[in-house]
Amino acid sequence: MLTRRTFVVASLLAGTSPAFAVVPAPSDPVAVLTAIYTRAAKGKGDGGGAFVIENKAAKAKYLSKALVALWAKADAHTPKGDVGPVDFDPVTNSQEPDVKSFKVDAEKMEADKATLAVTIAGHRNDRKPADLIVRYDFVREAGRWRIDDIKGSSDGEAWSIRKMLTDSLKS
Repeated sequence: MLTRRTFVVASLLAGTSPAFAVVPAPSDPVAVLTAIYTRAAKGKGDGGGAFVIENKAAKAKYLSKALVALWAKADAHTPKGDVGPVDFDPVTNSQEPDVKSFKVDAEKMEADKATLAVTIAGHRNDRKPADLIVRYDFVREAGRWRIDDIKGSSDGEAWSIRKMLTDSLKS
C-alpha cells in the first residue's frame, strides 16, 4: 500500500514531485546577475553596481578566486595615489551609472562555466547600442557560481576586466 509518506519520499528520491517546484539555486548565474542588476536599478538607477567590487569581502562573494587574486596583484602593483586599473563601474559599463531596466540572457551554460549577457536600458540615450551589453563569464567553484570575467565595450572599444588587470601588471 502506498502511503502519503512513502509517496513523498519516493517522489523526492525520484525528483519528480509535483508538490515541490524546482526553484533555481541562489547561486545560479542568472539569479546572481538578476540580483546585482535589480539592486543597481533601484531608485533612479544611478547607484551603479560598484558594490560588487568595492572591497575584499564583496569581491570574494561575487568573483572567482582567480579573478580576486589577479585583482589583488594588480592593486598591489598600482603606485600609491594612482587610480587602479579599473576606474569605472564595470557592472553598468560607465563612469556615471544609469540603469532603468535590464535583460539577462544565458548565452552558454555548461556544468562548470557559463557566459551571460546583460542588456541595459538607461534613463539617458547617449550611449552606443553595443555599449549597453555587458557579458559575464562565470565559473563554478565549490558548488557556487562566481564571475570570472566581465566584458563590454566603451565607445565601440572592447574591454575585459581580466585583460585590464593583466595589462596593468606589464607596466
